Amino acid sequence: MSDEMTHGQRPGAVKSDVILDVQDLKVHFPVYGGFRQREVGAVKAVDGVSFQVHEGETLGLVGESGCGKSTTGLAILRMLPITSGKIVFEGVDITKHDQRQMRPIRRRIQMVYQDPFGSLDPRMTIGDIIGEPLEIQKLHGNKAGRRARVMELLKTVGLRHDMIDRYPHQFSGGQRQRVSIARALAVEPRLLLCDEPVSALDVSIQAQVVNLFQELQEELGISMIFVAHDLAVVRHVSQRIAVMYLGTIVEISTRDELYANPKHPYTQGLMTAIPVPNPVVEAGRSHQTIEGEVPSAQRPPPGCRFHPRCRHAMPICKEQTPELLPQGYGMVACHLFT
Repeated sequence: MSDEMTHGQRPGAVKSDVILDVQDLKVHFPVYGGFRQREVGAVKAVDGVSFQVHEGETLGLVGESGCGKSTTGLAILRMLPITSGKIVFEGVDITKHDQRQMRPIRRRIQMVYQDPFGSLDPRMTIGDIIGEPLEIQKLHGNKAGRRARVMELLKTVGLRHDMIDRYPHQFSGGQRQRVSIARALAVEPRLLLCDEPVSALDVSIQAQVVNLFQELQEELGISMIFVAHDLAVVRHVSQRIAVMYLGTIVEISTRDELYANPKHPYTQGLMTAIPVPNPVVEAGRSHQTIEGEVPSAQRPPPGCRFHPRCRHAMPICKEQTPELLPQGYGMVACHLFT
């Protein structure tokens, strides 16, 4: 790689098209018990996750509820303590950054939350909500300059400028999420962490917001991590998709390859759960349902964590943890391919 610095990177950053590099990330929450409330175990919410996000790319992060998707996003923003691993953003290792050091980084990484109403202060107008990051980061000069920027952002996300003095309760769910997106874009980030950003919306509104994300990526060249449990939604917005199960990544591949040829049994089960609008095609499909419940992250199964629910489980699956290895256009962690 070249030693030249990319425009906008901090000193010490190395030029690369990889904007985010997550290496063996672990986030364990201690569990206390007994009379003395000593540490008796840990919830392994994220347990050895590695992936990269490239400039202008959207990486979908999918899996069942409780698999560690949202925890991964919060750890990248350093909003949760990291047990071990490494997070490199724009060529700079931010793993051990304190809150003061993270402040300029958080201008470059912003988050869009799942609940657009809960993430907006009901006492503030949307003009103040969108303008607050500008004030904190001391951007766009005075109050008039910040208000002009807010007007511009409202137009960018498809809202009228005369809505600037309204309050969150005066908007629909889809409009509130647009406000949340505008707030995230206010400081001109290079990476958006989208945590289930459409799951709380009606299906018809979901499509509009997903289309907005696609338009913003094309217009601004922004990178995104799109967290969701709905693979049908992720398919429309992502170039690559990582599938998480119980704190680990079991498969990561290009979108087209993953949907055409899913390799891991867990991925196959998730795919067959996606309904096909054609009733004739749907009737002829082979449904490989995933049986059972997700095990506890405090006591994950030995070996492959999916083996208690896998119809292809072999003796080795109960003993050895499969590595995430190259397979076709992506990588898969499964003994079927070793």
